[in-house]
Amino acid sequence: MSTQYDLIVIGSGPGGYVSAIRASQLGMKTAIVERESLGGICLNWGCIPTKALLRSAEVLHLAKHAKDFGLKIDKADFDLDAVVKRSRGVANQLS
Repeated sequence: MSTQYDLIVIGSGPGGYVSAIRASQLGMKTAIVERESLGGICLNWGCIPTKALLRSAEVLHLAKHAKDFGLKIDKADFDLDAVVKRSRGVANQLS
């Protein structure tokens, strides 16, 4: 494994990831240095998991207001463990 690179990108969040891909497309030998999981904070703990949690809340809200759409749902409830598990699964799928 060579240790000579044209570009070393520190962090693999949205900016670092795109920069590394573009540099590689331009023919540069590129490396990414990441402290934790590839994808950075946005993918693993921030933006993506948060949006997955918000989507679950939105679906629950819609289910609780189904009658406004002419639908009948007897009981709409949530399982926090399952919602968090889904959120983590979405992030893992994208990483």
